[in-house]
Amino acid sequence: MATMNMIQALNSAMDAMLTKNADVLIFGEDVGYFGGVFRATDGLQKKHGRQRCFDSPIGEAGIVATAIGMAAYGLKPVIEIQFADYIYPAYDQIVSAAARLRYRSAGDFTCPLTLRSPYGGGIFGGQTHSQSPEALFTHVCGIKTVIPSNPYDAKGLLISAIEDADPVMFFEPKRIYNGPFDGHHDKPVQPWSKHPLSDVPDGYYTVPLGKAGIAREGNDLTVLAYGTMVHVALAAAQETGIDAEIVDLRTLIPVDIETITQSIEKTGRCVIVHEATRTSGFGAELTALVQENCFYHLEAPIERVTGWDTPYPHAFEWQYFPGPDRVADAMRRAMEA
Repeated sequence: MATMNMIQALNSAMDAMLTKNADVLIFGEDVGYFGGVFRATDGLQKKHGRQRCFDSPIGEAGIVATAIGMAAYGLKPVIEIQFADYIYPAYDQIVSAAARLRYRSAGDFTCPLTLRSPYGGGIFGGQTHSQSPEALFTHVCGIKTVIPSNPYDAKGLLISAIEDADPVMFFEPKRIYNGPFDGHHDKPVQPWSKHPLSDVPDGYYTVPLGKAGIAREGNDLTVLAYGTMVHVALAAAQETGIDAEIVDLRTLIPVDIETITQSIEKTGRCVIVHEATRTSGFGAELTALVQENCFYHLEAPIERVTGWDTPYPHAFEWQYFPGPDRVADAMRRAMEA
């Protein structure tokens, strides 16, 4: 068992799969010799060779199109889009080709493609390096969408994604690459080494897709969150003294409605938190699911805490970012309703 930050855990997952399965290969912008802009693929080309881990041209549509062809022929490409904001040029390839291949071929072909990409704000990346586009992919049939919140889950979920027979969008919250972040930007940064979920096995293991985790057990209300927002919700619960149960979704599609339902039936209240813009964000889908499945157990209106319906504002980073104060206010409203 080793202590790893999230970058090291992701690197370890790819290393394990390159070793285990000769059909796995990795490519993208600067992922080979340089090891990726965030160093997630550092050392993989040197260890596994330039045919297994290599650089691509700067062209997202070409990266995805090439990976789809490889996947259709039985390989398992793991591609990196350098920032989630750069996915849009490849959106048509993902939606019209990768997501539809199994269906349009009546199961004769599958597309075991994993697309990794750093996403989210909190690093002063501005409007073109801070976006959270996960909801755009949860809307598309045929794609799984995964977002880890800690190093242990990151490695296990990425291995499960690579082994999956269908396309997986694997979004990595870059604000917590090097340590958990509770939303208090004015406090010292904490490393993952002080967190229990930084203990990551060296070898192969999986965390199943479609299964949420309970980051904190509680009885007063349920918080549904993923990625960085799990840590923000934990901080808000501690600071308010509210006995909140924090559900870490981990996989958005397929969503673990059973765990969500069990939690809300116990608590009777629900707060949904995500960093993406509010309108048509994944929180809207979660709100509908909770209303449909838990209506007679709800004792208060569902609360949503999200980003604004604006581009990510560089000058107002921490006003846009759903911090613990905003989450705490939503918790109090849910308890007082």
